[in-house]
Order: sequence, then C-alpha cells, then structure tokens
Amino acid sequence: MDIRILAPTGALGAGFDTAALDRGVAAGPHVIACDAGSTDSGPAALGSGTPKLSAQAVTRDLRLLLKARDTLQVPLIIGSCGTSGRDDGVDWVAGLARTVAAENNLHFKLGLIYSDQPAERLQHLYDEGRIRPLANAPVIERKLFERSHTVAMMGVEPIQELLRDGYDVILAGRASDTALFAALPHLNGADPGLTWHMAKTIECGAACAIPPDANGLLVTLRDDHFDVTTLADGSRLTPRSVAAHTLYENADPFHIAEPSGTLDTTHATYEAVDERTVRVRGSRYIEADGYTNKLEGAELVGYQTVIVGGVRDKVVIERLPELLPMAKKYFAAKILDVFDGRVDPDTIDINYRLYGTGTVLAGTEPTPLQPQELGVLITVTAPDQGTAHAISTFVAHASSHLPIPEYDGLVSTLAYPYSPPEMDRGPLYRFTLNHVATGVTPTELFRTTTEEV
Repeated sequence: MDIRILAPTGALGAGFDTAALDRGVAAGPHVIACDAGSTDSGPAALGSGTPKLSAQAVTRDLRLLLKARDTLQVPLIIGSCGTSGRDDGVDWVAGLARTVAAENNLHFKLGLIYSDQPAERLQHLYDEGRIRPLANAPVIERKLFERSHTVAMMGVEPIQELLRDGYDVILAGRASDTALFAALPHLNGADPGLTWHMAKTIECGAACAIPPDANGLLVTLRDDHFDVTTLADGSRLTPRSVAAHTLYENADPFHIAEPSGTLDTTHATYEAVDERTVRVRGSRYIEADGYTNKLEGAELVGYQTVIVGGVRDKVVIERLPELLPMAKKYFAAKILDVFDGRVDPDTIDINYRLYGTGTVLAGTEPTPLQPQELGVLITVTAPDQGTAHAISTFVAHASSHLPIPEYDGLVSTLAYPYSPPEMDRGPLYRFTLNHVATGVTPTELFRTTTEEV
C-alpha cells in the first residue's frame, strides 16, 4: 500500500515556491493538507477573530492549492482556518475560496467544520466535572465561559465524515495539526503509529528541512515505513532533522498526545535514503481509554499603549532596577491626582521590560549580564484605550527624566526613536484555558455544513 500526502507549506499564507508545489503535484499525491493556524502567535487571533496573516497572502496560497486540487482531483484539507479556528475564521477562508473559484472557473464540493463552543455547553461539561486541566492550566470558574471565546480542537473523525461523503475541499475550525494529514490514511487502513508519526513530521511543512523554510514535503506511507521528501530546490533532510521535529511544541519527544491516544516514537528509526529523503520505521500508537478534545479560550483583558525606548548610559542602566519600582509608586499617585479619583490605579498595569538584562528568560538568566545598552519596552494597560493613552503620556515623559543620584540636575534617561513615543496597540487578550473535555464522542463538539461551489 502506498499513500502519498502532500504538505505544501507549514501555514496557509506563509508562502511557498511554485516549483516546489509543482514537484509535489507531479508525484501524484492522494490528498493535499495544510494547516492554517495555531496558538503559537498568542491569544489575539482567538480573542479578536483577526487572522494573523493577510487576506492577500492567504488568497495567494489558496488559489494555488485549489488549482492543484482541481488538477489532481483529490481532497484538499485545511485546518485551524483564520489562525485560531474560530467559526468566523472558517467563514473567512470559505469566502476567499468561493472568490478564487469564481475567478478561476473551479468547481468543488465544499465542507465546513465549525469548532466554536457555546458557553452553555461548556458550563454543562464543567458542572458534570468533564473539563479536566492539563499541566500548568489556569484555575477556572463557571463564569469564565461567558467572557471567553472558546474552541475545541478536533481530531481526524469530523474530517473523515466529509471524506467518506466525497467532499473535495474541507475547511476546518480548530484542529490538531496532525489530524489534517492523518485523516485520509486512517480511512485507508494505514498503520496508526506510522500515520500519526508521518503527520507529526509534516505538520509544519519543510520546517524539519535544512534549511527550514515555508515550502512543502511529500510523504509516501507504506505498510512498515514512511518516506518523507523535501520538495524545494536547495533543501535537504537528515535523520536528525526529521527526528528533531518530534520535539517541536512537545516537552516529550517520544510521547505525543492526540484526542484518541498517544503517538509513541521511542523505538522509531530514521534512515537517510538520499539527500532529500528520510525513511522512518518503528512508531506505534497507543489508544486512549477515553476520547478527549482540547479546549482553547481567550478573553479581553484591557487596552494597551506601548512606548519603545533605549539607554546606553552605564550609570542609568545600573540604577534602573531600583528606580523603576519607585516610578511605579509615583505613577499610582499621579493617576489618582490627574483623574481626580475616577481611575483606580489598581486597574492600571504599567510594565517595564529591559531587553539586554534577561527579559526573555524573565529573571531566570543563569549568569548575570552586564549590558552596554538596553532596549526598554514600556506597556500601559487600562480598561479602555483612552485611559491607557492618557496615562502613557506622563509615563513616557517621567521615564525619560528619572532622577539619577550620581548626576546633578536634569538628565535624559531614555531615548525614544519615535515622536510621539506613545503608540496605541489596541485590545489585549489572554489565554483562559489549557484543558480538555472528557467523556465526549469524537464529533459531538463540532458542526458541519456543506455546499456546492
């Protein structure tokens, strides 16, 4: 049995070389699958419904993939539409697909799978004790579901229902990245361990290639192994680069959880067939005792104005750690004064991030740093944008003239590259859930609609 799966890019809209796509199409894949989203970029897409990548970029990739699908007459599967997989993300990509079809005289059966979760359903699951926290999940309460936009992450089963019914283009809401690539092989009876491992390998396109890029991979899945081949010119694969991708987004590279079970790569082997192809054997899949769907949620927490600055003065750099807490106390008092008590300082967050002293590691830098200059990011978060901006104006002013004991008189402590330095960033979101729904069937949390395009 040979099943060929084409993964043209790691994310719809990231772009790929047409020559690489043509090479994949020429190999005659049985399915084209592509991820369109993730939580990688933070909670904004899920909270706001605004996709990360532009309509122009997504349309460009979608046009090429729809044409390739039409040439091959095989299914095209796209998951986590609109970055977050919200219902409006699915509708957004579907609208782009309809426009592309009309402009290029393309016709196909279209299936849409929605993954938004209504608050009432989540509260019912919560009341029954069927929402279970994952590691390091935040503590949640029942009312959270009313203010959080929540999606469930689907496995292969909702996609397979549409494949069985002969749908040509499947646009899915939030989906396990791997499910997009595993759905068709599972229908054809492929080994589940190899299938899930293959899917994990190609979920990000040529991210496991050397050098990593936005182009694609082709997999040939057989009874006892799969071959993965990079498609772009100047790109290669090695056993190490392919094996390393099992660690991407996973704390454990040998055990990778899916809704229906766990991929175990403990005994997998990786063998170079040639410079562009690696052969993988020995993976297995352990079915879970019960089915689960991961829940992802995001909520609005305020509005933010940002200020970017920098400092190179050694004395100022050394003094900033003690001066900034003093400045925050000063700002709390000033907020009460300026707004005549109408704004509670406890509802305002003023934060300084000092890039160059270990900000990325957030205080866990293993060795003390002695920077010659710092980048300073100041964020002011408030319940509304107008208040955030108003407060940021005096925060920016005062931060550029902090009192330095070693210097007499007024000194400039921060330099701002922009005038004015205050930039309104807009709404700020946070993730609310890192949980799973338990005791569910594989399809009950999802809704499907179909049409002829």
